[in-house]
Amino acid sequence: MRLLASVRSRLLLGALLWTLGLFMAALSISTALMLRFRSLPRIVHGTADAHAAAFVLVAGLWLVAGIVLFRRGISPLQQLRVRLAGVRAGSDRRIEGRYPSEVQPLVDDLNALLEHREIAVSRALARAGDLAHGLKTPLAVLAQDADRAEAAGDGELASAIRQQVERMGRQIEYHLAQARAVASGAAPGASCTLAESVEGLSRTLLRLHAERGVTMDQRVPPELAVRCGREDLDEILGNLLDNACKWARTRVVVEATGSGDTVVITVDDDGRGLAASMRDAVLQRGVRADEAAPGWGLGLAIARDLAAIYGGSLSLGESPLGGLRVRLELPASGR
Repeated sequence: MRLLASVRSRLLLGALLWTLGLFMAALSISTALMLRFRSLPRIVHGTADAHAAAFVLVAGLWLVAGIVLFRRGISPLQQLRVRLAGVRAGSDRRIEGRYPSEVQPLVDDLNALLEHREIAVSRALARAGDLAHGLKTPLAVLAQDADRAEAAGDGELASAIRQQVERMGRQIEYHLAQARAVASGAAPGASCTLAESVEGLSRTLLRLHAERGVTMDQRVPPELAVRCGREDLDEILGNLLDNACKWARTRVVVEATGSGDTVVITVDDDGRGLAASMRDAVLQRGVRADEAAPGWGLGLAIARDLAAIYGGSLSLGESPLGGLRVRLELPASGR
């Protein structure tokens, strides 16, 4: 029915039926009241009552039809709102469905905008990757120069070159991770299971720290999923778990729980902990609690920034195990 293909026609026809229904209902009631108060034969009253009942029935049908058309007129807008929420949450990549003639052009334009944005983000990410690759070659050459300087007996120069090469390498990794995360966060549909990432990272890290006897207790429900790209989730958790394994004496505990639209992940270790005055400082870029300790100078900052890109957060506190607790919040995935 092309007559009902637009929101305007549905609302107008619904209003017309509703008005007619109200008019007939009022006419039927007023007629019945007038006949009740007049001295007419019983048979006339019976006929009038039957007519009034028929009028009320027809009026009721028109009122119901008007309500149905009103709801049909508004439902495409409600459906569009739900679809947009799905795109924003990452469960949908496009706005699906057919809509009335007034709404469909808007939907087509929004889908075109989403496609254009996805292409632009992909190109920007590719350029960032090309830039990082182009910078790694000169850094490798500088590292070789440091080896030659050390072999020539200039250890101070070699140490200075290596320090700057390492610093530039961390900066490249940091900004490349941010560019990748922005691309993943902007692209709808980013979603992955948490347990899969934790299990893979724990196997790798436990092998790396096997000589220290560190154990990792995983308490992650297999059904929990977060709205985050797989590579970015591995980057976030990799930094947090690696940091916990380095500072732990013997034990690391990873636990995750779902709370509404948020997944809360805690990483606890039984190490020496971190003073409250230092917790904000180590979340800043390039700061470590102990510059002499092996570790990622940008690890916690990368994890914090990547979490923020996806609408999450990261905070530090005291662990029940006696060491440091890292609390990570990420939006839950609807898949």
